[in-house]
Amino acid sequence: MVGARCAGAPTAMLFARAGYRVLLLDKAKFPRDTLSTHYLHQPAVARLDRWGVLDSVVATGCPPVDRISYQNGDIRLDGCSWAVDGHREGYAPRRTRLDPVLAEAAVDAGAEFREGCRFDEPIFEDDQVVGVRYRTPQGSLAEERARLVVGADGMRSSFADAVGAGTVTGDPTMTCAYYSYWSGVPAHFELYEAPNRWVGTIPTNDELTLVGSYFPQSEFDRVRADAATAYLDNVRTTAPELHERLRDGEQVERLYGTGEQRNFFRQAAGPGWALVGDSGHHKDSITARGMMDAFHQAEMLVDHVGTDLHDEERLAAALEDYAEDRDEYMIDAYRSTLTVAELSMPPERLRMLRAIAGNQDLVDGYFATLSGACEVDDFYTEELLAQVV
Repeated sequence: MVGARCAGAPTAMLFARAGYRVLLLDKAKFPRDTLSTHYLHQPAVARLDRWGVLDSVVATGCPPVDRISYQNGDIRLDGCSWAVDGHREGYAPRRTRLDPVLAEAAVDAGAEFREGCRFDEPIFEDDQVVGVRYRTPQGSLAEERARLVVGADGMRSSFADAVGAGTVTGDPTMTCAYYSYWSGVPAHFELYEAPNRWVGTIPTNDELTLVGSYFPQSEFDRVRADAATAYLDNVRTTAPELHERLRDGEQVERLYGTGEQRNFFRQAAGPGWALVGDSGHHKDSITARGMMDAFHQAEMLVDHVGTDLHDEERLAAALEDYAEDRDEYMIDAYRSTLTVAELSMPPERLRMLRAIAGNQDLVDGYFATLSGACEVDDFYTEELLAQVV
């Protein structure tokens, strides 16, 4: 495994539990922060519980999130996603807390974890990847051989580039985002939308609240020239009541931000290699689905490989099936995320929101489509579509 965060560590854990020898490499030394919305929707929480890891995540002190509010002008929705396997709550642990928990779970399953090891290049025999060379923490070059090498080293994946994993679907960058952490700002999972603007809050560890602002990518140069002012102006104009709460609180960390929220699918697998998480598929963070999708891909890859790792023909077929199934499973959420990231409000969506406001079952169903607990096609019943039309 090249990469040991929320895609690599669960994949290593699951392969180790399946009885395979697993080596987990990461260039960082944990704990190490990374840009992230760090929200775990209900399907991700349910997976953590099935894996026996949820209690350790909860023990980090991140509060359960079982209330969602959405505000757009005079439209307000309050509710929560449907439960998944009995879990109606989400969690938003800091990555400095979550990533070590996931890596520890991999080690407990039998994987070997080497921190501070930077991937250098894949080892090829003919066209087959048979291992990797990497730099140790001391800077020396080392190599390891494996039947399967999995890249989980993020959106800018060096491993994906090195094995020639081409882009099979790609769309332009649509938003830029800035966020920070505040104390003394009570909040739940809150979403505020206005034309060309989006603001969100999520409670996290240490009684802090993440407050994030989204802007169109076309404004990135203007925003980053004075990001602190643009960030607060967005909150003030898009979520005035939240802005008043910020006046009573304190920003306790610097402002984090990025204008590089790529949207793509890379080739998911090839001879002797596969990609999981952001290395193979990345989309705008505005729907906060990245970690949930990483967990799903980890489980999907291990399930497809099954007991076939040492059978070359069956492994090749399993990797092909994994690649096909990954794309089929992820494409709808990818397209819906890009729709949200347009930061526009089509009239039909406004009509839908007005139609469901006041009907708690429909509101919760709508939030369930955002969490992944409900398929969009299952939500848009004939009755609801008739009201929207």
